Amino acid sequence: MRGAAAGEHAGSVTWFGAARRTPHDAAGAVAAAADGGAPVPDEVALAIAQAEVAAIEAVGGFAGGVYMRSSTPGLLRLAVVAGLPTQLFRPWTRMHVNRPFPLSDVYRSGQPVFLGDAEESMRRYPQLMAGLPFPFGSLYVPIISEHEKFGVMAVLRPATPGVPIDQADRAQMIGTGKGLGAMLTAIGEKGSRVEWDGEAVAVTLPVRTAPPVQVGRFDWNIDTGAVLADEGLCAILGMDPAEFPGTVWALAERLAPEDAYGLWAIARQAAESDRPVSRRMRLNGPDGRPHVLEVSGRRVDPPAGAEGIRLTGLLVDLGTTPVVSQAADRLPQGVFTLDRLGRITYVNRNAEKLLGHARDELVGRVLWDALPWLGQAGHDDHYRAALMTRDPVRFQTRTPSGTWLSASLHSGREGLTVELEGQEPPAHTPESVIVPGLGLGSTADRAVALYRPVALAIALTEAVTARQVSAVVTEELLPAFGGRQLAIYLLNERHLYLAWETGFPRGFLDRFDGVSMEAQLPGVETLTSGRPIFFESMQRLADAYPGIPLDASVGARAFLPLIASGRPVGSCILGFDHPRGFSPEERTVLTALAGLIAQALERAQRYDSEAALARGLQNALLPHRLPVVEHFDTVGRYLPGTQGMEVGGDWYDVIETGRGLALVIGDVQGHGVAAAATMGQLRSAVRAFALSGFEPREVMSGTNRLLIDLDPGQFASCCYVTLDPGTGLAQAVRAGHLQPLLRHPDGSTEVLNLAGGVVLGVDGMASYPIAELQLEPGALLALYTDGLVEQPGADIDLGIERLRGALADMSTYTLAETADRLINEARQEVDRPDDIALLLGARWPRRDPGHE
Repeated sequence: MRGAAAGEHAGSVTWFGAARRTPHDAAGAVAAAADGGAPVPDEVALAIAQAEVAAIEAVGGFAGGVYMRSSTPGLLRLAVVAGLPTQLFRPWTRMHVNRPFPLSDVYRSGQPVFLGDAEESMRRYPQLMAGLPFPFGSLYVPIISEHEKFGVMAVLRPATPGVPIDQADRAQMIGTGKGLGAMLTAIGEKGSRVEWDGEAVAVTLPVRTAPPVQVGRFDWNIDTGAVLADEGLCAILGMDPAEFPGTVWALAERLAPEDAYGLWAIARQAAESDRPVSRRMRLNGPDGRPHVLEVSGRRVDPPAGAEGIRLTGLLVDLGTTPVVSQAADRLPQGVFTLDRLGRITYVNRNAEKLLGHARDELVGRVLWDALPWLGQAGHDDHYRAALMTRDPVRFQTRTPSGTWLSASLHSGREGLTVELEGQEPPAHTPESVIVPGLGLGSTADRAVALYRPVALAIALTEAVTARQVSAVVTEELLPAFGGRQLAIYLLNERHLYLAWETGFPRGFLDRFDGVSMEAQLPGVETLTSGRPIFFESMQRLADAYPGIPLDASVGARAFLPLIASGRPVGSCILGFDHPRGFSPEERTVLTALAGLIAQALERAQRYDSEAALARGLQNALLPHRLPVVEHFDTVGRYLPGTQGMEVGGDWYDVIETGRGLALVIGDVQGHGVAAAATMGQLRSAVRAFALSGFEPREVMSGTNRLLIDLDPGQFASCCYVTLDPGTGLAQAVRAGHLQPLLRHPDGSTEVLNLAGGVVLGVDGMASYPIAELQLEPGALLALYTDGLVEQPGADIDLGIERLRGALADMSTYTLAETADRLINEARQEVDRPDDIALLLGARWPRRDPGHE
């Protein structure tokens, strides 16, 4: 079950539209109305949201989120975020499993991570704290079942400096992750693979109750969706009891999409528990204003002869609290409030004047939509800081009318209170670079100047190839400055060639690919002059470069020179959707970051050249053709890892000797050119000993002593098998290598239990016993290295068992098809730390003499 199909996806927050579904959960409790009435959220999304909210409540958190695997290998996507607005956390909505973040570590290893405070987080995950430099604690657990990894659950809570996360909270989180994994496994058994490809769904957290204003009673048949309502409930909904349609849709259509989860969560909880359940949510009243509702109820089993589980309870309208409203209107400063998803919940009279909008125009809307100038990217860190800490946050901002305001953010469990006061314009604010909402020289600018270079620098040190560098810039630099477009050009023989692009119209940049350094273009000029060029709008760009081709965007552009230690590397272009100014702080930071990017790209270009040489060396050392012999076929495959230089020390070989056919597989410790060189020496040594007529144990002993003489600090594993293709009689020796697999002619497959000695390179006096085995006609022998069966955080025996099962299921395939299918599954893994070697040997089945 995918989280996002075209036109109907779990990632959407619009649950009550034309695309309706009726999934059936294990309890059969949440179903659509029989008359095609109220639909329910996607079953995967509902399960995730309910588990996340429960985890946050259980460990005293203030927010959290669930990352799920996607259909893109190696990519986790934020599926559900609770207690935080998704707009402020878009840079973290996608997470690759090979990134140095706790989420990635937990998914790869299958082990939880618990961080009590900012100091511990900085020590273990500096890149996380570089992007979110706030004092908070966090808990991360895998969402797993017995055989599957679905994603990671995260909870944020107040920091506990010097005090580790207690065992009860750890156990609670781990149990919740396993429970959700079991639920997702059950859902997946009904259909396809459980994945998430949509946008993140925002979910509200339960809010503490307040004295009721109006009370309505209801009786909800959960299986049919029918609702019986009293006069009080109809009054809350603003309708005559005779007009009440009798379905849960009458309630659901009045709820904000984010709160709709609460309604269905109550139904699920009621169906699975005998205890009372409750949830607070917001419902649009008859006058269009949001009313706070407390929904509570208890499961009632159907009487004899009746059908359907019923939920009976109260709908409590807490009103719009007019007393509080009147009191806040008397305050001299402007005050407005936000819930934890960024929706405006209250505005006093002075705030109306300062913001330039009436209360009715603002309440119920998301701040960033209602007041874009107050939601500028430069202010994002202020809101993030307020939502993730308990300390007040203050900053300056400028309204579209030119008035300067001082804003103070005060955080609480249920949201933010914002105080506004008039402010004198700050000194040294050139009008040409002032944009509404962005206070020049503000705390936001200084925060960006401090930690954005750190975050990017850390990420760039981990990027190895030019493509990885470009991806890091896309993921780290664009979100930091609110950019939407990126292009990177690299210099080669006085021409700039397009190396990376994102966000531009398809094919638009092709006309600039390969431009000469004599061309009159801003991307060329920024590199030849060595200075960045900024344009507050596309009109400014067109005025400066008449006739230059432009796309349909009206936004700003920044052209940055990529120069490393005085050597030109290329140019970087940042694009923005809307016109904007660039403060002095931003210009300084972008210029500095361009230098870091240039250094990383220059290093990556050297690496790419060295890697190409290393891969050429390795390819030359591996056999390109295996010998063809009668009665026996062999097939070999090699797959490099995805970390480091993508070359390693795994090898295989097939040798025709005087003692029969020798099958060899080995694995040298480590990766890179050194491991590949050692592999080549060992392969040559084994081949030399084998062709000299040595028996298997002598081949292994001689190779062991040679490795110790060559490099006492290096070691390797090896498996060496000689066999008579005609009789199938084989002798094998193992030096710390994994046990081979043997598939019998009837298709049954076993892991062999061959005696063996220690790995090569450890003990010069080590002995290697010979084990004998028989390959019947039609049997297949599989030799492999650990990269094929080993996964971080998982028992290698499970990987071997999976390989055994896969080999058994492929008895109808040819030998080459079998090798390809076994290796292709591993090829799909983006994060593959080890290289893989595979060697298959099959004895021909008996032939009918009449057909020979």
